[in-house]
Amino acid sequence: MIKVNVKDETSSLETVILGIASDFGGTPDIEECYDPKSRENVSNQTFPVEQDIIREMNDLFDILVKYDVNVLRPSNISDLNQVFVRDIGFVIDETFIVPNIIKDRSSEIRGVSKILEQIVSNKVFMPKEARLEGGDLILFHDYIFIGYSKLQDFEKFKVSRTNQNGVNFIHDHFQYKTVKSFELNKSDIDPFSNALHLDCCFQPIGRSHAILCKQGFKNLDDIDFIINLFGEDNIILISQEEMYRMCANVFSISEKVLISESSFVRINNILRDKGFIVEEVTYSEVSKMGGLFRCSTLPLLRR
Repeated sequence: MIKVNVKDETSSLETVILGIASDFGGTPDIEECYDPKSRENVSNQTFPVEQDIIREMNDLFDILVKYDVNVLRPSNISDLNQVFVRDIGFVIDETFIVPNIIKDRSSEIRGVSKILEQIVSNKVFMPKEARLEGGDLILFHDYIFIGYSKLQDFEKFKVSRTNQNGVNFIHDHFQYKTVKSFELNKSDIDPFSNALHLDCCFQPIGRSHAILCKQGFKNLDDIDFIINLFGEDNIILISQEEMYRMCANVFSISEKVLISESSFVRINNILRDKGFIVEEVTYSEVSKMGGLFRCSTLPLLRR
């Protein structure tokens, strides 16, 4: 049986689900793309091939094992992209939430069904009207941060993955937490102007630091809230171009150890200067599909 318990993004990782790239379906037609980064790379004929994605994910697997993390993998479903497991479920404290995600990806939950059967804690399924993907939900001490879109944007953009009903569901089920929601900037066409999920423009690291891209947020008040909460000296600001490159989407093995892309030279140097151990992994091919390390991982247990 599998125990789940996650209270934040940075406590020592014990058990995680890591996505798989086998039989991921190859290059989609451009009209099948449901995010602008994938659309861009299909259009440019630079969409990644399966062998390269598998190699990069194997390198990520090796780093996780190096730190004695128990790594679980989804069951393979032929012709289905199962790289980004973060969005198909998430753990808050000792509860596993199965959310409603975009229809194009709804089959992915079948890949982790055998893992879900072994989870001994509460499992909660969100109602149909509540939409939320795991990349939009971030835990920080007593806070639950959620990136979302109001009704007009949610109905307009395919990249709007979390709605007000999803925010309300989390608030109602975790009333002992402080739920803070942020409207994100969205674009189905321009990958530089799109914050696909909250973890593409903001992420807590360590005990009190955070990576932040202001251009991912619609409202200045939300940016001010984050800076005031963490403190200006504890914020690592990234540019809109760095958001496009997924520089916010690092992954914490512990409060001290982070996994980051090897090409993020500026960010990695800052992280090391602040005392973090940075494990560099080349993940540039995976990033062409609009996700990086946090997107590929679904933590089940942090101690």
